[in-house]
Amino acid sequence: MVGRNRIAILVAEFLGTGLLAMVMLSVQHSTIGLPYFVALAAGLTLAVAMVALGRSGGGHFNPAITIGMWTARQIKTIPAVAYIAAQMLGAWAAYYLYTYFVKTSLPTIGGHYDSHVLVAEAVGAFVLAMGYAAAVFNRFWSVKTAGTVGTSYMLAIIVAAAVVVTGGMGIGIVNPAVALSMRAFDVFGSMGWGTYALGPILGAVIGFNLYALLFAPENSLARMRAVMGEKSGRAVAATTISEAVEIAAEEETDDEEEAEAEAEEKPAAKHHSNKHGKNRKNHKK
Repeated sequence: MVGRNRIAILVAEFLGTGLLAMVMLSVQHSTIGLPYFVALAAGLTLAVAMVALGRSGGGHFNPAITIGMWTARQIKTIPAVAYIAAQMLGAWAAYYLYTYFVKTSLPTIGGHYDSHVLVAEAVGAFVLAMGYAAAVFNRFWSVKTAGTVGTSYMLAIIVAAAVVVTGGMGIGIVNPAVALSMRAFDVFGSMGWGTYALGPILGAVIGFNLYALLFAPENSLARMRAVMGEKSGRAVAATTISEAVEIAAEEETDDEEEAEAEAEEKPAAKHHSNKHGKNRKNHKK
């Protein structure tokens, strides 16, 4: 039976990704549809989604981030597939809702394979993944996580939009699900697979694993491994970032409580020993 928490996770991924796609579509096709405004709107939207839905769901809202976390063993295979499905459905729903509002379909913008777009999307996703990994491994509290991830996404889009393509500047998406809603990526065709899908995935995989290997605190890595069930004595597996952070925080609290208990026991034992010694001396007298 599917539990309430699992349903909440998938609905959160669906709603968060759909909201992100809807906002980016609205800004891109408005009179201020410059990459900088799109980046600002996307970063703010992602930050709000993290605060509103991050604790209920995984707070990914991006298939590339989910895959990056999966390669870093921060999420299991089945939950990762479910996350990606919910994210793609959310972006697909956003596209049809937007076209319903504007009463017209959107033209494709993906085109053929372009190595420049691939690299630009990969670099942007690398920036996003590094910010995301910093929030995960350093166990930022929710608002700080939202600010870090939102700012990282804003910078990621600005970096990815710097590429020059045929017809002008690139658009900078750094999210395969949003690329689907923008018609830059076609799941059932060839369009966008080598650029707006592969690029973000490569960047996220490299960014997340590089941070885990070089920059993540040692105690954070040890606790995350314990959360994933590698530590003997507690076989658990977190499927969301919030769960992993909460379990790690609980373990740290338990360690602190044990240390405090030991510190309290030592003076008590010493006092008992001194009292026993005095009693022996009085008995001799």
